[in-house]
Amino acid sequence: MSEPDPLVRPEARADDADRALRPQMLGEFVGQADARANLGVFIESARRRGEAMDHTLFHGPPGLGKTTLAQIVARELGVNFRMTSGPVLAKAGDLAAILTNLEARDVLFIDEIHRLNPVVEE
Repeated sequence: MSEPDPLVRPEARADDADRALRPQMLGEFVGQADARANLGVFIESARRRGEAMDHTLFHGPPGLGKTTLAQIVARELGVNFRMTSGPVLAKAGDLAAILTNLEARDVLFIDEIHRLNPVVEE
């Protein structure tokens, strides 16, 4: 009897639906045509220079795809995606710990950054 394939499993995992529904590459992202065009230029420029993409700020109400776009940027650049949330960063040391653990050119996404503790902002 053969071993079951570890990639094929009968039970669903919590992240399966999210992975299946979220676009993985910029060309799969629907809407936000101007943002997609600009990001395409930024990503290609960074890739050709072999450098990190310049700092980018996504803003808008929930559900527009800010997190998805940040994940796409990381995937298109072939770098790690790190995510945290403004309210989670209670003291400056919290942010410092995240920053010191980043690899070169990694994408750091801080959700709800407008709720960042003023102590951490400084």
